[in-house]
Amino acid sequence: MSAIKGLEWTFDTVATRYERFRPGYTDDLYRTLFDYINIDSSSNVVEIGIGGGQATLPILEKGCTLTAVECGENFSRLCEEKFKEYGNFSVITEKFENASFTDSQYDLVYSASAFHWIQENIGYSKVYAMLKSGGAFARFANHPYRDKGNPVLSEEIDKLYSAYYCKYYGKDMESEKEYSEEQAIQRAQIAAKYGFVDIKHAMFYRTRTFSAKEYVELLGTYSDHIAIEEKIRMEFFSKIEEAINKFGGSFTIYDTIDLQLARKP
Repeated sequence: MSAIKGLEWTFDTVATRYERFRPGYTDDLYRTLFDYINIDSSSNVVEIGIGGGQATLPILEKGCTLTAVECGENFSRLCEEKFKEYGNFSVITEKFENASFTDSQYDLVYSASAFHWIQENIGYSKVYAMLKSGGAFARFANHPYRDKGNPVLSEEIDKLYSAYYCKYYGKDMESEKEYSEEQAIQRAQIAAKYGFVDIKHAMFYRTRTFSAKEYVELLGTYSDHIAIEEKIRMEFFSKIEEAINKFGGSFTIYDTIDLQLARKP
């Protein structure tokens, strides 16, 4: 299901669960990023929307000065504790749109599964202003797709989404599609509208397998699921857990991770 604007606040209500169940990113992604832009102890970096810190450590370990900007107070406190041993790390608790940054100061600005919450023209224009000449913007995100190897279970879960999720939001059931390279290319090209050059993209893939209980815990970290009225949400999740246990006892997610890279001339 796509993100629903206005539900950004929901994530901070489940910060600990989010940190536990939301995945990090692949080693290949970071190798591609570091091939594009060299990051070392002299680099200044900003992470937009740190969340539970899923994309922070590989960059922090480069020795750079890393400033995270995060609107959720619970996430900020969680990450301050998580990375407390790193003197080169700090968090600003504020919406990126409202936070103050010096122009032409940063070597890398990046955002992992968070930049879509920011209005396009505001986000890209601000990032461009923040970067030094030659500095890079990296935008990446994980796009999960449900279990392809168990069509009977998928059909059962579709019925539950129709009965609970779609009814709650007054939506028609939409057929789910895997995230495509065409979508990744279109997303990468957005940066060109705001003056960025040397635009590149890359795709990475993996699978994750969950028990029934683990999977509904994961669903409880999605904004549009958190926002469902509690009694309905709990019944919905219980039915999904029952369905998974009935049809095999596990649920596999097929992840597509897209990376977009762009440079300030």
